[in-house]
Amino acid sequence: MKFAAVLLCLFSLVSHCAALSKPVDCSEVHKQQPSSDSGVYNIFPVGERGVAAYCDMTTDGGGWTVIQRRIDGTINFYRPWNQYKFGFGEVNGEHWLGLEFIHLMSSRRPHELLVEMEDFEGAKASARYSSFSVGSECDGYKLTVSGFTDGGAGDSLASHSGQKFSTFDNDQDPDPRNCAKVYLGAFWYKLCHHANPNGIYRWGEDSTIFAVGVAWFHWKGHDYSLKAISMKIRPVM
Repeated sequence: MKFAAVLLCLFSLVSHCAALSKPVDCSEVHKQQPSSDSGVYNIFPVGERGVAAYCDMTTDGGGWTVIQRRIDGTINFYRPWNQYKFGFGEVNGEHWLGLEFIHLMSSRRPHELLVEMEDFEGAKASARYSSFSVGSECDGYKLTVSGFTDGGAGDSLASHSGQKFSTFDNDQDPDPRNCAKVYLGAFWYKLCHHANPNGIYRWGEDSTIFAVGVAWFHWKGHDYSLKAISMKIRPVM
């Protein structure tokens, strides 16, 4: 009886520890709390160091970690390198999670990316990529993305794959200009962009200054600034 009691106690302790394991991302939050609602949760992509993230628990089975979101223009996205490295904004609203956290999550195991967007007329579209990763800072946080599935938005990320991340104070794009300065944003620019989700928040069609808005070229062109856009990732199931 004593031996059985000891085994029961050990089993209880192991189960308790498993229940308290710190989730690396929103997919692990979802596994630990299958009935949880979408919202802000603490995740731990850097061991004991937690970071607040918005978890989408409803879209296509849930478990998505939102890494970028624009909805109303309340947050200025024209920011320096260190803020893009560690994140900024309001996790319940507009925010950027942080390149370092995105790298740590996407480098552990294969991830997919879902980009959802909306225009000012209420139309919605999406683009999905079956493979997504971001390299380390030593590699310029280089983007690798492939496996496009069209949800009506078209593929505006293909030309950005293989590029390093650029901000106005850290120009890593191959263009002779600083694309982040020219297009008032921060992204994996090339020559310069088909997607500018971190550009200036504007209201729909506006060609006053070329391509500086929240653009997704293959859906609305360079001069239409979207009402909303979000980028979310999760491990490939």
